[in-house]
Amino acid sequence: MGYYDDHYEHIRQKQKGNRGGTFLAGFVGAVLGGMLVIVAVPSLVKWDVLPYHVEQTEEKQTTVTEQPKVDKSVAVDVVTQVTKAVNKVSDAVVGIVNIQEASFWSEGGEAGTGSGVIYKKEGNKAYIVTNHHVVEGASRVEVSLSDGTKVPARLLGSDVWTDLAVLEIDAKHVTKVAEFGNSDVIKVGEPVIAVGNPLGLQFAGSVTQGIISGVNRTIPIDIDRDGIPDWHAEVLQTDAAINPGNSGGALVNIEGQVIGINSMKIAQEAVEGIGLSIPINYAKPVIADLEKFGQVRRPYMGVELRSLSDIPAYHWQQTLHLPASVKEGVAILQVVPGSPAAQAGLREFDVIVALDDEKIADVVELRKHLYNRKQIGDTMKVTFYRDGKKQTVTLKLAKQSL
Repeated sequence: MGYYDDHYEHIRQKQKGNRGGTFLAGFVGAVLGGMLVIVAVPSLVKWDVLPYHVEQTEEKQTTVTEQPKVDKSVAVDVVTQVTKAVNKVSDAVVGIVNIQEASFWSEGGEAGTGSGVIYKKEGNKAYIVTNHHVVEGASRVEVSLSDGTKVPARLLGSDVWTDLAVLEIDAKHVTKVAEFGNSDVIKVGEPVIAVGNPLGLQFAGSVTQGIISGVNRTIPIDIDRDGIPDWHAEVLQTDAAINPGNSGGALVNIEGQVIGINSMKIAQEAVEGIGLSIPINYAKPVIADLEKFGQVRRPYMGVELRSLSDIPAYHWQQTLHLPASVKEGVAILQVVPGSPAAQAGLREFDVIVALDDEKIADVVELRKHLYNRKQIGDTMKVTFYRDGKKQTVTLKLAKQSL
């Protein structure tokens, strides 16, 4: 879609979710200013582990006058809902090691670490979900199991727009599989647990506890780093500590079910306790596509687009010939020959203002409608301006040819 709707579209497809607008306004500056941190650990950062000193203590019974002194060691086996939940999922949360080959510009080797969740075991294969940014650029991927064993993994597919990836390993190494919960029924204030590998594998299996601070949050994501939001990620907000290395790990409810895949946090001096997790119900169809097809199959228009707000106002009338009343929309900069847009008669410099009679203000809104509401094979009504006149066509959405 857009510039990425040609043969590069499968790598750089762009989407948008737009709920939680009030929350979004408060985060745009921090996020686009580089404050949104993906929480994988680059190997270039060498973490110094302090020489921790741990003292074990015994609780002794106090002495009462004129009674024999009794020394007693008290051993307490604490079992709570939290410990049960952690025990249920912890062995299914693994470390992910991104290994890159040497090049002229780099020495190669271990490029970073993150976390992953074993969600399925079928036949002689087991499947792991993690973040796209954890495995991005990897020549090889290794999985570090809960007992420290490292095994090779095969990357089945990765999706930059949802920041999700799926790996495959030999099932003989897997003893436990995580259970997915229902992220649609989560309530604000509900207790949650984050399980992962903060600061790398030396803290593998770390557990932090918090609550759900917000649901249906939307965070602007600038994928191509041009300062313009390309997509709005739909996330859960939690105050459970999520640190570098937690990327791809599990956000778990009190029943030990995975309700989110931890992805990022807001990093700013004035901000504390804002971790973000991809809701598992949102992730499930993406995971299924990546596992089966190696990519997320999305409907395709075959156009390069630019938001009207990103085009100098001079061109609105001089180049696009828009009526003065039109202030929002999406300009078509290029139409791919033979694409659904070309077959429907759309042309360069047409300005799309509505899809299926729903107003479209910018490229992100167009992607949201296209990717969240339409399927491959659906028809879509496109309302646009050409040479100052409002027109409508209907196109049939196709699958991107790779």
